[in-house]
Amino acid sequence: MKKLEQREARKQRSAGFALMEVLFSIVILTIGLCGMLAMFSMAMAATNSTQEDLHAKQEAVETLESIFTARNTSQITWADIQNKANGGKFLDGPQTVLDPGPDGLVGTADDLNANPACPGPSRCLVMPGPDGILGTADDILVPMNNYQRTIAIANVLDANGAIDPTLRQITVSVIYTTTQFKATNKTYSIGGYISQFR
Repeated sequence: MKKLEQREARKQRSAGFALMEVLFSIVILTIGLCGMLAMFSMAMAATNSTQEDLHAKQEAVETLESIFTARNTSQITWADIQNKANGGKFLDGPQTVLDPGPDGLVGTADDLNANPACPGPSRCLVMPGPDGILGTADDILVPMNNYQRTIAIANVLDANGAIDPTLRQITVSVIYTTTQFKATNKTYSIGGYISQFR
């Protein structure tokens, strides 16, 4: 009988967790959950930054394509495909991102904010609203106020070191501020060569 009582007493002592074991488990679980929460917030910030990166890339590509299209359609002359400092049409240095003006070219002196509903001063991206359809009354206007665009057009040297009169290099850079944990300036650049000939 005594052995049976001793066995029962041992069972009762080892049947539960000690208070220290429970507290230690809670601390470890809390540290793990805090780490997961930090990773979740970083993922959300990266997702927001990805949208801004996509807008910058699209703006740069559209700008470069518009210059090639203007050349191909003879909308501008070869002499016009230079920065203002070199006698061309394209503004020097960083500029507010605006819609093309009457000349149909972005990055020139006649650019404007063409959408009267856009709060500006820059142009607005039009995004689909809650119905998911672009071009309906619930579309959302997103101002590009934190974006600036630079169009740099440079002469290209030939093998002898002389300026090639039929070739120029175009670099379009979009500078923008991301709104992650702290404001960060980023730049997306795209470049290409444009020839006098189509």
